[in-house]
Amino acid sequence: MAKPDDRSDNVDKIARSIGHTLQNIDDAKDYIKAHGEEMSKEEKQQILDKNQRREESINGLREEIKDEAAYSKTAKF
Repeated sequence: MAKPDDRSDNVDKIARSIGHTLQNIDDAKDYIKAHGEEMSKEEKQQILDKNQRREESINGLREEIKDEAAYSKTAKF
């Protein structure tokens, strides 16, 4: 028998993921500030590109939170 779909804590999990991703963005920016002069242009660009992907991921996660919030209003737990 399949387990019931328990989505009761999805918003919390997604919010934690957003928080960790934001922290990674800040850490990457701090790293560039501290070591930027020692880094090649390619290394810096790789970090900036990764931060861009992180921002895009955060936007997607925020949409997921909206979906989960809407689901939780209609779900019967």
